[in-house]
This record gives sequence, structure tokens and C-alpha cells, in this order.
Amino acid sequence: MAEQQQRGANAAQAHGSSSTDEQQDFASTLAALEQIVEQLESGNMPLEASLTAFERGVRLTREAQKRLEEAELKVQTLQTRPDGSLSPSSGQEGM
Repeated sequence: MAEQQQRGANAAQAHGSSSTDEQQDFASTLAALEQIVEQLESGNMPLEASLTAFERGVRLTREAQKRLEEAELKVQTLQTRPDGSLSPSSGQEGM
């Protein structure tokens, strides 16, 4: 149990900088978020480590949301016809 607390504290400290978070790909970001959730749900982390992990989770969530929005914008840009209408594709038909 103490080892798990230490790992959680180390993970939260090691990934504190936003520049490191920005370099991760989307899948890595999701994996890190899942790990943080597991750590927080375990209830075995000290309060300070929990707060640090939570803050990191918030940053990662915002970064993931930003990446999703950027990807959506790229898809819309690629699907837009010269006249401004969207070209049909799977999931867009009937809209």
C-alpha cells in the first residue's frame, strides 16, 4: 500500500510541467488520465498527492479536449466543399 502511495506521488510530481503533457499523444493522455482516476479512487494517496494528481488530471483533460476540438476542426475543414457545404461522409449523411 505504501508503495502504491509513493508511485502515485512520484507520478504526480514527475508530470507536473505542462510542456511534458503537451508532447504526449492523445492515447498517452487518456492512459495517464485512467491511471490518475484509479489512483484517486483507491483512496490510498495522501491528501497532497491526491490534490497534485487531481490538478494534473484537470490539465490533461483540458489538453485532451483541445486536441479533440482541433481534430474535429481539421475533419470539418477537409470535408468542406469550395461552396462552403460539407461533403457527405460516414456519420455526416442525413445532416
